[in-house]
Amino acid sequence: MKKGEIRELLKPIKEGFLTGKSNAYKRPEFELRDLGTMLEDLSRIEMLDWYKYAFSREPLNGKFTDEQRRTWMEQSIACGQEYCRLICKKYSSNDPVSLAKSMGLKVSYPALPEGGDRILFAEYRMPNQISIYMDAVRKANRLLEKPEVLEVMTGKLNISKLLLAHELFHCVEDQYKNEIFTQNEKIRLWNIGPFHNDSLIIALSEIAAMAFAKEMTRIPYAPYLMDVLLVYGYSPMEASGLYEEMMGYAGVEPCSSNE
Repeated sequence: MKKGEIRELLKPIKEGFLTGKSNAYKRPEFELRDLGTMLEDLSRIEMLDWYKYAFSREPLNGKFTDEQRRTWMEQSIACGQEYCRLICKKYSSNDPVSLAKSMGLKVSYPALPEGGDRILFAEYRMPNQISIYMDAVRKANRLLEKPEVLEVMTGKLNISKLLLAHELFHCVEDQYKNEIFTQNEKIRLWNIGPFHNDSLIIALSEIAAMAFAKEMTRIPYAPYLMDVLLVYGYSPMEASGLYEEMMGYAGVEPCSSNE
């Protein structure tokens, strides 16, 4: 299946699973693959080499060159790492739960978002609320009981803490919004005489949050693997399609199907 076709089929998956929007759509069919093998393949992709996948969700992606994407990926990773070290030093801790408490955040662990008509993994709501949705976490934790999955994800992975660390960055980003890279790097959309329109690049924030969480939790792989692990808990077939898309963006041949 061509990458463009995969992207179109996966669009509702991204909107439903990854951004919380709920849309009616015909369920796509992908080659079903072994979870452990998929995660092992994805774990070999270096953090910087996820830039095409990371920007695939960016609304303005079509306006960027590949060189810009890669440069911004590198800068956003450095930003996430820098602010992780800053916050951990400031509060003398690298534990996401302790940090959230020290920062005055209210963290809740409901099973699902209110209404239950959408699937989210976690979210930050200004000014001080973070929710970690445990339905997805419990499903993923059951998958970690499989030796071949745990071997890749390692004993360092605590899913709820990783999700919390990701959302912590968005709080940090808000606190340092006047200086932090992700809130000050912009692209000029148009320019007419003295008038112009500059826009933030949403992907930078998410990339930095991934790097922040990786730095804080010390997992040995890019947190993008969590997209496949968490989606797999709801639909192995859709997780297989997401894996295929990820491998395509990284320029790596996906593994064979289970068939």
